Amino acid sequence: MTFAASELELDITGIAHGGTFIARHEGRVVFVPDAIPGELVRARISDASKSSFWRAETLEVLDASPHRRDHVWAEADVSRAPEDRVGGADLGHIALDHQRVLKHQVLQEALDKFAGAGIGAPAVEAVDRADGTGQADGTGQADGTGQADGTRWRTRVSLHVDDAGRVGPFAARSHRVIDVSSLPLARPAIEEAAFALRSQKPGRVDLVEPGDGRVRVLPRPEGARRGKSETIVETVGGRRFRVEAGGFWQVHPRAAETLHEAVGEALDGRVDANATHFDLYGGVGLFAATLGEQGATDIVTVESDRRATEHALENLAAFDAQAVTARVDRFLTALPDGTRAGAVVLDPPRAGAGRGVVESIHGLDPDAVVYVACDPVALARDLGTFRELGWDVTSLRAFDLFPHSHHFEAVALLTR
Repeated sequence: MTFAASELELDITGIAHGGTFIARHEGRVVFVPDAIPGELVRARISDASKSSFWRAETLEVLDASPHRRDHVWAEADVSRAPEDRVGGADLGHIALDHQRVLKHQVLQEALDKFAGAGIGAPAVEAVDRADGTGQADGTGQADGTGQADGTRWRTRVSLHVDDAGRVGPFAARSHRVIDVSSLPLARPAIEEAAFALRSQKPGRVDLVEPGDGRVRVLPRPEGARRGKSETIVETVGGRRFRVEAGGFWQVHPRAAETLHEAVGEALDGRVDANATHFDLYGGVGLFAATLGEQGATDIVTVESDRRATEHALENLAAFDAQAVTARVDRFLTALPDGTRAGAVVLDPPRAGAGRGVVESIHGLDPDAVVYVACDPVALARDLGTFRELGWDVTSLRAFDLFPHSHHFEAVALLTR
C-alpha cells in the first residue's frame, strides 16, 4: 500500500493545537487540516513517516458541520487542490463564534495537560476593530449573527517572492508562492499596496500600516542583512510609542490597547510605588508604560533587540525607566543575590519563557506576575512550573486577536 497516495474516510473528533483537526484510523491519530469536529471527510494521507500519527489533506467534505461557512479567503477553500490552498487562515471556513469555542477547547486541553488540574480556561473574547463596531474601515460585513466578519484586521503582512518574480503568500505547510486575487485579512490599504508591487527581488516583502494609515513597503531580498527602517508612531491609551517599521508591534489594530488594558486590570492595586518592577521581553515598552500608569516609579524593561530598547528609552521618558538590551535569561541570572521585584510582566515569544526564566522570576520573590502569551501550550507549560513553585493562577483571560487563524492571546495573573 502506498500511504502517500491512499485515501480514507475520516470522522473528525477534535481540534489540535496549531490549527489542524483530529481523526483516528485503526487506532492511529491522523491530523487533518480544513475540517471541523463532527464532520466526515475524504482525505489523502500526506505523511505516514511516523508510527504514532499520520498527516492527511482534506479532499472533500462528505458530511458538513453546521458551523462550516464559505471560506473567507477563496484561495484557501477546500474546493481547491490541497497544494494550492494558501496558509494563514486555517480556521477561515468556520463560523467566528465557533472558532472561539474551538480555541477555548485548545486552551483548556493545554492547561489540563501541562499546567495541572483545576485551571478553567476562560471564554475567548471577541475584539472589535478600531471604532468598536468591527467595521472601522467600512468594508466589514456581518456574518449573519450580528458579529463583524473577522476580516480586514491585519496591519502587518509578509508576502514572498519566488525566483520567477511571483509575489504572494505561501501555500499552507509549504514554501511555494501562490498567486492570489485577494488578501481578505489585510487592511484595505495593505491589500492595495500588495497588488501594486512590481519587480521585487526573490525573498520577502513586508507591508506595514501604522496608526497614520500610510502603508510602508519593506523589501527583504534573500541574503540581504536587515537594516534600519523608518521609525513610525503607534498610539495606545493616548500615549505615543515610537517603533521601527520593521520591528515588532501587535498586528490587530486593537491588540496593543486590549492587552494594555488587560495587564493594567490584572495589576490594579498590586503595584508598590517603592518597589522595582520588571517588564521582560519588553519590546518598545508597552507594558512598562502600563506599570507606570499603575503607579510604578522604578521600572526596568528588558529586550534583546537594541533598536527596540532605544525606542523604549524614549517612549518611557515620562516614567524615567531603565531600558536594558539583553537576553532575558542572562539578565535575570546576572542580577545580584537578594534582588527583589514588585511586579513582573513578561511577554515571551511563541516558545514561552521556559523553566529557567520562570525559576529566576520566582527567585525575585515578586508580589505578582502577569504573563502575556501568544501560544497556549507554552503558556500552560510555564504556568505549570509556576504552580510547582507555589504560585496560583488568580485570573486568566483570552482574546481573539487573530480571527480566522488558530492563534489567540492570553493574559494570566499569578500570585502566591
